[in-house]
Amino acid sequence: MKSILLFVFFLGFGFSFGQFKNIIDPEAIVHPVQKKYFNKIVFLDKTIPLDQLKESDIITATEFQEDKDLDIRIFMDNSLVNYLHQLDPSLSPDELLKKGNYQFSFYVDGKLMYTENLNTGAGTPDDKKKKTTFRIPLLSSKNEDSWGRYMWMRFYLGNGGIDALEEGNHVLRIEIKPYLKTPALKTGNIITAGEIQLKIPHKNIPEQQMAIQKIQANSGWKISSEKLNEEKIRILNRKIAENRFREITGIAVIKNEKLLLEEYFSNSGRDSLQDTRSVGKSFASALTGIAIHDGYLKSENQILKDFYDLKQFKNYSTAKDSITIKSLLTMSSGFDGNDSDESSPGNEENMYPTENWVKFALDLPVTQSKPGNTWSYFTAGVVMTGDILDKTVPEGLKNYAAKKLFQPLGITDYKWQFTPQQKPSLAGGLRMRVLDFAKFGQLYKNNGIWNGKNIIDKNWIKKSFTNYFPNDQDFEGYGYLFWKKIYKVGNRNFEAYQSSGNGGNKIIIFTEIPVVIVVTAKAYNKPYAHIQTDKIVQEYLLPAINNK
Repeated sequence: MKSILLFVFFLGFGFSFGQFKNIIDPEAIVHPVQKKYFNKIVFLDKTIPLDQLKESDIITATEFQEDKDLDIRIFMDNSLVNYLHQLDPSLSPDELLKKGNYQFSFYVDGKLMYTENLNTGAGTPDDKKKKTTFRIPLLSSKNEDSWGRYMWMRFYLGNGGIDALEEGNHVLRIEIKPYLKTPALKTGNIITAGEIQLKIPHKNIPEQQMAIQKIQANSGWKISSEKLNEEKIRILNRKIAENRFREITGIAVIKNEKLLLEEYFSNSGRDSLQDTRSVGKSFASALTGIAIHDGYLKSENQILKDFYDLKQFKNYSTAKDSITIKSLLTMSSGFDGNDSDESSPGNEENMYPTENWVKFALDLPVTQSKPGNTWSYFTAGVVMTGDILDKTVPEGLKNYAAKKLFQPLGITDYKWQFTPQQKPSLAGGLRMRVLDFAKFGQLYKNNGIWNGKNIIDKNWIKKSFTNYFPNDQDFEGYGYLFWKKIYKVGNRNFEAYQSSGNGGNKIIIFTEIPVVIVVTAKAYNKPYAHIQTDKIVQEYLLPAINNK
């Protein structure tokens, strides 16, 4: 009887084990350090190839310095594709790698700070099928480019790591699991983990760098006498000085149409023309509304074939005939363009090297999506909007913008970015002073009126501040080239519509409180850029000015 039970036990064990038989044979584990540190993450203070790695190179404690090297070496007992295979044995290796990757979790002093499911494109397919070890540079004195460094920046600068790793001694722990999204998220057990003790040194910050900057004369604004929470601003200024918030150049807060706070950083000043990148797209929206009000455009529902002979461009289809100006303003035209997808034919990086950006856009194929249905960030569509305006308004777009928008607002010092045809590019790059960007925001807060003069029709602003994608789960909303955003302070929600540009640049117009905030920054292409601006607004500026 015992032998029968034993046979049944081993039969059951063998069946269970067989379910998770490797789908691909991983590389052999031969290195002595990997054998000893099986399923562990080890830390290194220099870049060392695996074949030269010695146990004495591994560190368990270090003084944290951002200009030094900090690497991790990951040791596993299998390859990623085999861990993923355990989560769904029905999928092929390539299907697994299209739907899954590693999940990294960062802990500081035992508290989970950040979890990231790596984009499925991170790492090569061959490595994920075979490799049982790899290295990631978290910090690099040589500025080494890697997905690992960007992940570290998202944890450290964008998701609380820098605040948790304050002056003193701390334990940083990293855990790695496999994940699959099919479409529900599945995660496996911990593959590998490791920790290190970090000593964070003290930083001496001069008092003048923390002090609230006094608003100088001749701002062009009435100065507010309202109280603000000065300690909140001092803490914010200290964090900017400590480089905890990075490459911030300017902050302005307008409350009840008066200048409450004006500060500059990173060798920037009141007269600096800030390169706010895609913030300029919202000016395309404003100028379109002005042109419609003036009668140069019939409405935003006009279609492309009113302005172009679409059959003269590549990839013509009748679907292009129904593309409207409105669908360009709401980023839902149906053109095959997505700036977030490097493989998209209409990605803006494919546009810039061409001789004619408008032709580039009109040559693109269209997708199956009807105009207005599917949101996709599409810079080339805004360039097209600018070209339509340039064709229809008197004396061209540059003169029209100066006469109808900038001069009424008293904005005299600004610089356009131009297309190869030397037309103002509404894709972005419009440079202005912080306080002039604030005027643009206040104009919208005033329902289009400035100094008693109606510049933009209030109904156009209402349309611009409407969320046309309420069911999209990937973002909070989008209007006519304005983003919807909800800031949360305690148990209060503050709704805003905002202009937003690469680097963390924002003009924020709050819909229910009398506040406009401008933040300018030059953290271009950094993964923490927008996250840190949102933290500045949500955790410091809003609490400082709404302290009742």
